[in-house]
Amino acid sequence: MPPRILLTRRWPEAVETYLRERYDVTVDPDDRPLTEAELVRAMGDYDAICPTVTDRIGAAILSVPAPRLRMLGNYGAGFEHIDLAAAKAAGIIVTNTPDVLTDATADLAILLMLMASRRAGEGERELRAGRWTGWRPTHLMGQGLAGKRLGLVGFGRIAQATAARARAFGLSIAYHSRRRADPAVEATLDAVHVGSLEELAATSDVLSLHCPGGPATRHLVDAGLLARMKPTSILVNTARGSVVKEDDLAAALKDGTIAAAGLDVFEGEPAVNPALVDLPNAVLLPHLGSATRETRIAMGMRVAANLERFFAGEVPHDRVA
Repeated sequence: MPPRILLTRRWPEAVETYLRERYDVTVDPDDRPLTEAELVRAMGDYDAICPTVTDRIGAAILSVPAPRLRMLGNYGAGFEHIDLAAAKAAGIIVTNTPDVLTDATADLAILLMLMASRRAGEGERELRAGRWTGWRPTHLMGQGLAGKRLGLVGFGRIAQATAARARAFGLSIAYHSRRRADPAVEATLDAVHVGSLEELAATSDVLSLHCPGGPATRHLVDAGLLARMKPTSILVNTARGSVVKEDDLAAALKDGTIAAAGLDVFEGEPAVNPALVDLPNAVLLPHLGSATRETRIAMGMRVAANLERFFAGEVPHDRVA
């Protein structure tokens, strides 16, 4: 009998077909988040579960006695929704899908910068609502990016890809991270390392978040950091919603502490903080960072490759626990 695999959400058809040819695959046809009770039952019914960011897999699920489950093949690069310590204690291997979503997420970060700086979201809403009265010299004037400074919080693959794209728009590059990048990378991107997050926030025209989620970065961007930013500056978040204290950001956008924000992720996803929803200077997207056909298929095939190595008795790539 082939191993039993549970996909907690629908995946691209090409990946589902590939997996069905090799395993006994179950997919929820309603494409909804599974409940904790359903995930607990799945621990005893499947050899591998392939969750997404919508699945909170904590100790209460992973501590089920004598589970059949041996592997969590996470569909996504981020894995803070999985209790890695509990997985390790239960002898369950956890993998993720790094690398393959770098370009798509960097593209989206640039999109958010452009939309926020040029007030594109405001303009589209005005036009669709029938409120546009025609071209006029002072209508919805935004700001250009050329000659401005992009500050990157974190300097991993996605941040570096964002920097490479941003340079084409005339932005200079600065970054802050726990570890300084290789000098060759800095030279290639003409990137300047800044010693503190506070200094980076104060000196950047666009502050773009590329750090991991988790307790160490929760509410990293709060009222104190926002107060250090320029009144003309823009905040972009394609990292994790928990990195931003959303009530503080809403207040900063409303009172003009900063000019605008572009957000693709939210702390309470899929719920969005009501204080953000009606702000004209907030561009809000529904977690589209990796949402291209090419990327989503590549993510699924990365999970498939990890499953194949695991069930062949080999150490899977991309292991995080």
